[in-house]
Amino acid sequence: MVVTRFKNVITSEAQLREIFGWPGERAVNKQLDHLDKHCRTIIEKSPIVLFSSSNAAGRCDVSPKGDAPGFVRVLDDKTLAVPDLPGNNRLDTLTNFIENPQVGIIFMVPGMNETLRINGRVTLALDQELLERMAVGDKLPKLAIVVHVEEVFTHCPKAFIRSSLWDTDTWIDRSEIPSYAEIFRDHIGEDCDVDALQEWIDMRVRTTLH
Repeated sequence: MVVTRFKNVITSEAQLREIFGWPGERAVNKQLDHLDKHCRTIIEKSPIVLFSSSNAAGRCDVSPKGDAPGFVRVLDDKTLAVPDLPGNNRLDTLTNFIENPQVGIIFMVPGMNETLRINGRVTLALDQELLERMAVGDKLPKLAIVVHVEEVFTHCPKAFIRSSLWDTDTWIDRSEIPSYAEIFRDHIGEDCDVDALQEWIDMRVRTTLH
């Protein structure tokens, strides 16, 4: 049980159902156990996905993965593969998959308010033929995150409509938030020159995209 300062809390599904009720028949029936032609189209057009994972103790992580549309490959109606692209080598998501292979994924397409949600189980694969299929130029991913699909459904557009996520008129002036270098410096607690740190960050981005 999570320790909380709040006194009036929900602790059962029965309490939730008392407030929200049950999903309609269409909301239940939209769930598939495979990738149909519409799922394939969304995956082909998606340049970014969000991976959710948790370790054996239940500690959770959400990690974005992105590249040119089509970087996620559909192998068949029940299987897809995602190249593991260079990061900071924390490996939070990958080590979670070793302990607990369950995964939840959200595919997003810029300008599209609906999303595609997939739940399944992961295998971390090193098969050379598969890695070669996902190469960028002469650079191969170090491994492939192979997802064995269990549940698939499209998610309604309400969150994106409410947030106006794709409406450029709502986008902030980037100067309203400190630069990534400033945030990074403060989070790591390192006394360093912000401009020099930003140059290092920019260099890392340029040289380690794939």
